[in-house]
Amino acid sequence: MEERKENHLDYESEKMEILRLAQSKKNIISLNMDLERDMQRIDEANQELLLKIQEKESEVQRLEHEITQTGDPAEDEEWEKENYTVMEREQALQELEEETARLLTRKSQKIVRCEQGDLERTPEESKVKLQLLESSCADQEKELGKKYQEALKRIEEELETGYLEREVSKVLSMDSEREKTVSLNEKDGFISNGALRFSKRIFRSLLFSTLFFIRLLGYLIFHLSFINPDLLVNALPKILSRDVLWKLRCFLFPSLTLETEDMLPH
Repeated sequence: MEERKENHLDYESEKMEILRLAQSKKNIISLNMDLERDMQRIDEANQELLLKIQEKESEVQRLEHEITQTGDPAEDEEWEKENYTVMEREQALQELEEETARLLTRKSQKIVRCEQGDLERTPEESKVKLQLLESSCADQEKELGKKYQEALKRIEEELETGYLEREVSKVLSMDSEREKTVSLNEKDGFISNGALRFSKRIFRSLLFSTLFFIRLLGYLIFHLSFINPDLLVNALPKILSRDVLWKLRCFLFPSLTLETEDMLPH
């Protein structure tokens, strides 16, 4: 009878031990599932972050292409600085991803150790250990999520501010160029108007002077023809010398003699 009781007690103790081990195994399986879900969420967050980074890189490349077309060296230097900051942020995000990977590997190692140690511990100790691990993992996930969100916010804010600064600089440069073109057009118009006015004045003065000399010549011809025909005969000896008068006579004498011969009766 005593042997049966001892065997029964041993059987009950083995049964309780098996139940404890089964419960610890279930807890470990649930912890592994939670770990897989956490890793999946982190992978999804990393994929979203990579997509955002790729979109920002494509936008940066597009803006770089636009800037190279415009060809402003100051904007090129600004773009180089912004690209350097973006690369630094990407490197920081990559370091965060590596840190998450290290934490996940450390977490998996801790779980493996717990699996190995839970076989030797009581269910109460394993539960306490599991709760501590879950709380530490949750805290680490929260910290990593905060770091991701802060890094993303910083990158988005920097890109938005850089984009706004570039747009403002473009608008200001366009306004300055427009003002320069307007001022140049005004200067050209003023110069052309001044040249036109000056040419008009010169033309009017030449026209009036020619008309004045033509009228004066007409008065002189009228005076010599009808009023005082001997004016030149009386005035030329007083003005010109004898040699000049002789040359003038030799030059004009054939025509004068021809004209007188025509006028004489035959």
